[in-house]
Amino acid sequence: MKMMHEQIDFPGRAAVKVKWRKMAHFTFPWHFHDEYEILYVIDGAGSSFVADNIEEFSSGDLVLLGSNLPHFWRSDESFHTEENGKIVNYIVVQFSSEFFKEIISEYPEFHLIKELLERSSRGIRFSTDFSQKFGKKLIKLTKRKGFEKTLMLLELLQLLAKTDQYKLLAGELYQTEHHDFTSDRLVKVMHYINSTYLKKIELEKVAEVASLHPSAFCRFFKEKTGKSLSEFVSDMRISYACRLLIEAKLSVSQICYESGYNNLSNFNRTFKKHTGFTPTNYFLEFHKK
Repeated sequence: MKMMHEQIDFPGRAAVKVKWRKMAHFTFPWHFHDEYEILYVIDGAGSSFVADNIEEFSSGDLVLLGSNLPHFWRSDESFHTEENGKIVNYIVVQFSSEFFKEIISEYPEFHLIKELLERSSRGIRFSTDFSQKFGKKLIKLTKRKGFEKTLMLLELLQLLAKTDQYKLLAGELYQTEHHDFTSDRLVKVMHYINSTYLKKIELEKVAEVASLHPSAFCRFFKEKTGKSLSEFVSDMRISYACRLLIEAKLSVSQICYESGYNNLSNFNRTFKKHTGFTPTNYFLEFHKK
């Protein structure tokens, strides 16, 4: 599926763009844009596609999408039938990746928002309970103008930043491309993994890169990333496999070996564990008309 680079226009060079729309179904194709985006579905149902993630969405769905993160929402087939009178009702908030960039980066008062925007590089879906409360505030945002709208957006971002009722959507590969690693040792390790994850990775070799004993490295890596080395590498390989499936240029068996696996059944099993789909079903779901 061809990806479109959307160019978003901000009337009057405004800092924030807010749209409240009601339509028969979602129509925008697989795309990305430089701006951050908050999407709140008041009424609707279907499938959401965020980078390599595919999930079902329903009324009350709330997500934050990072800059240049590929995505699209596809309504259920029932929304494509005029007779039943169904519509999707949603609010979209978009703001520039340069939005208060220096202030958010430099001042401690904005630290939580800075971390939130970093996490959004993988896409964030918030819980239903949180979304219902947050959605009411978004509706109020649609009625604000000028400075008041910009100020309220900062307040809403702070609310998103403070909640722990969320999950990340895109795979590990999307995170590592944007992560600001602060440890020199971890920088070396991540550089090594990023350049070799499609090949056989041995714990002893990675530990050597980190100048640690293998057992000490395992503790260090788990503390820094929240995952074991094998889990981290597996996430990256499956993310890469998802990209290849989306591009639709290779067969599943070819993608298996391109992604660092040497056994098709193991690849299929691991892929389903990570995504909830077999590779073939993932391809069919993504390229469904």
